[in-house]
Amino acid sequence: MTGDDLDLALLGELCEVAGPSGREERVRAIVEPRLAQMCDRVEADPLGGVAGVRGDGPRLMLAAHLDEIGLMVTHVDDAGFIRFLTLGGWDAKTLITQRVTVHGREDIPGVVGTPPVHVLTAEQRTKLPEIGTLSIDVGLPVERVRELVRPGDVITRSRELLPMGDVLTGKSLDDRVGVFVMLEAVRTAGASACELWAAATVQEEVGLRGSRVAAERVEPRIAIAIDTCPANDGAGGDREGPGTTLGDGAAIRIMDASAIGSPELVEHLTRIAEERDIPHQFHVANRGGTDTRELQLSGRGSIAGCVSIPSRYVHSSVEVCHPADIAAAIDLVAAAIETVHVLADDTTGDG
Repeated sequence: MTGDDLDLALLGELCEVAGPSGREERVRAIVEPRLAQMCDRVEADPLGGVAGVRGDGPRLMLAAHLDEIGLMVTHVDDAGFIRFLTLGGWDAKTLITQRVTVHGREDIPGVVGTPPVHVLTAEQRTKLPEIGTLSIDVGLPVERVRELVRPGDVITRSRELLPMGDVLTGKSLDDRVGVFVMLEAVRTAGASACELWAAATVQEEVGLRGSRVAAERVEPRIAIAIDTCPANDGAGGDREGPGTTLGDGAAIRIMDASAIGSPELVEHLTRIAEERDIPHQFHVANRGGTDTRELQLSGRGSIAGCVSIPSRYVHSSVEVCHPADIAAAIDLVAAAIETVHVLADDTTGDG
């Protein structure tokens, strides 16, 4: 597959829909029927995750998370501005002057406001913003805002997925591009001798919660998370340091703060990438994390690792991925589906 072959309409639909942690139902409504078309059955879990199941043999679990970073309303102040806390990891300065959607009794457009530079003191101009000082303006009187919005309502970024030069930019590529890769890999994979569970997990951004529940239910022998990883070639990145680069292929994740990829799976993914001429690179870091941790540690444990899509500006409204890397990740995960039984034959377990 090449970047030109990607179904950008589907990727755009996945990225643009709202689905913050704990409120992933709109994304699930897109994913679930597609899994049903490709799998023998679909199972849901109590947290809201969903998995398509097909085939027979050693149990392989794929996991890509539905949720995006978001916000949650704490209260509406007396001026009609909405105050909030975060769902997932935010850099406060990336929120200022951004458009958002408040999901109250109806979806309401809003902006994260900031005073104009002309009225700021010298000290205010150099001070970094804090989440607790920010508020959302929806342009309505306080009485109307309180009719439409209540504590616990969620808020998401408002942004289209758009081509930009050779790349794609938008919100929620973390991890809707991983969900997209999983769906396309399941669709394009050839015959396989495994029992495949393609799981769309929830609440990853607030602590890898959905993958724990999913892995406990599935009890996989082998598990592969599919997620983004930070690229170091964007604006402000350390181009001379270790890290991934857009356009150099799918990233085989060896280590992050949450997990060390099982060496036998890392080796298997590397070998099939080399044999099939799938562009690939490696991600090694001591920060960040993915569902891999829960896949690896839940229940009796599994052989687990992660295929990542390098991304610039993650956890902002202008995340960036390269179509060629997305295509390479699809090919690598599809190849894993077709060949992972070979790896399972060399391991022990009942899954």
